[in-house]
Amino acid sequence: MQIGMIGLGRMGANMSRRLIKDKHDVIVYNRTLEKSLKLEKEGATAAATINEFVKKMKAPRLVWIMLPAGDVTKKQIQDLIPLLEKGDIIVDGGNSNYKDDILRYGELKEKGILYLDAGISGGIWGLKNGYATMVGGDEEVFKYGEPIFRSLAPADGYMYCGKTGAGHFVKMTHNAIEYGLMEAYGEGFEILKASQYGADLDLSGVAKMWNAGSVVKSWLLELLIDVFKDARELEQIQGYVEDSGETRWAVKEALDTGVAADVITTALYKRFNSRQKDTYSNKVTAALRNEFGGHKVAFEGENVKTFSAGSGHIRHAEADKRK
Repeated sequence: MQIGMIGLGRMGANMSRRLIKDKHDVIVYNRTLEKSLKLEKEGATAAATINEFVKKMKAPRLVWIMLPAGDVTKKQIQDLIPLLEKGDIIVDGGNSNYKDDILRYGELKEKGILYLDAGISGGIWGLKNGYATMVGGDEEVFKYGEPIFRSLAPADGYMYCGKTGAGHFVKMTHNAIEYGLMEAYGEGFEILKASQYGADLDLSGVAKMWNAGSVVKSWLLELLIDVFKDARELEQIQGYVEDSGETRWAVKEALDTGVAADVITTALYKRFNSRQKDTYSNKVTAALRNEFGGHKVAFEGENVKTFSAGSGHIRHAEADKRK
């Protein structure tokens, strides 16, 4: 089956390779031509411009966009619209908000262009293991593109999730669960490391043993086996964790629907905390504890000091420090 792939980052390039391996006719376009030419050597057909890309495809065209969600994807679709014909299909495989899918579906339908939203999971391991693929849109359009989904996914690894937006909604929830799982693993191994047994515990061995058959076994735990093999490398990594947006949407969805997503929400907040060196809220808490109980406070660059309770003691102590 012929497919056009726009966006040859870590995911798009390896998805193209997997499709080539399964004998699909893959047309590729990327903002930087070098990536397209590299894939051409592996069996794809490269296009230097978006116009050339569309012309090299046969109708009905199946165009897969694998770009960052938001303005980048939106602009790419706007650039495609005047070049496509009625009956052509656009698949958004990025991490778009399902609400954007619903709006986009209506806009494209007016022009006769069909649309699917596809949530993709698999990361850098997808080329070898396959990509879990969650698809939303009109079912007959899904069925037309099913040979592509089947080739991308492992056995039983793709699913028609329902009407437009359902694919990205399921992927959004998947990523929210992922946040909770990673946070639980991180906290659990920190408890082990901080314990009286931590200095002697082989954390890689623990992960391997658990993953052999315990109830907490998972692919994430399998990845931790290698992570813990080099303790020095792990110590050098800064605990700064980004969030890509989907879990923020999931938490908002939980609020809107009255679902108590305690673990997922906490995991998201932990990521916010990881990016703040010294939060203002923690400063306020430390100051209040000193005011009502004379608890210890620390000034930047100094060891912890103890001051008496009572209004203004931190302020006076700070003034004394500057003398």
